[in-house]
Amino acid sequence: MARLPRLTVPGYPHHLIQRGNNRQTIFSGVPDFELFLALLQENAQKFGVAIHAYVLMTNHFHLLATPATADGLPLMMQAVGRRYVRYFNDAQGRSGTLWEGRYRSTLIETDRYLLACMAYLDLNPVRAGMVSRPEDYVWSSYRHYIGRCEDKLVSAHPLTWSLGNTPFAREAAYAELVSAGVTADQQGQLTRAALSGWPLGGPDFVAELKKLTDRRIDKGRAGRPFSRMGDSG
Repeated sequence: MARLPRLTVPGYPHHLIQRGNNRQTIFSGVPDFELFLALLQENAQKFGVAIHAYVLMTNHFHLLATPATADGLPLMMQAVGRRYVRYFNDAQGRSGTLWEGRYRSTLIETDRYLLACMAYLDLNPVRAGMVSRPEDYVWSSYRHYIGRCEDKLVSAHPLTWSLGNTPFAREAAYAELVSAGVTADQQGQLTRAALSGWPLGGPDFVAELKKLTDRRIDKGRAGRPFSRMGDSG
């Protein structure tokens, strides 16, 4: 069966995952993380992509981003990927592919899943046993959202403004949201959706997307949507 084209729709948040080939290390030290973030910032601005949240792990990374155009996200990822692989191969004295195929991504319904997806990203290092608290991990957008630093890469999604009337209130509310965590079901839904490419949302959201793209966006005739999440963690 032919592989479906990647689903990209401007104006909607996309959850993206890119892994190292055979789960190999893609960030081996501070310079690697720093360069990758610099490349992201440069090309997000160039191609009109708003990066709402991110986490860079040692062998994969996640992004939550909204492109302004249909080709903005793939163009950004292509530019970042090519330049980073050249740098990493030169630095490590290696050759060949670094990525496990093309990046995986899908659209998520904002009201249901955006905040839960952000918490899911921020808790990755904790789940992996790398840190005990998300604020102890510097290679994510979490510290930006709780006011520990200003990350110029991050463009806050308008939904985050609903967390409070002042920056301090929003920072405290976001820290509480992440502290509450996400359920195993939420984690599974977010991961499966990104890896499979099927949009994550309710029937109305899927029907809305069908009007905007010619690509098939449900699994088949049954069209069974993902179940509703609980409260955002």
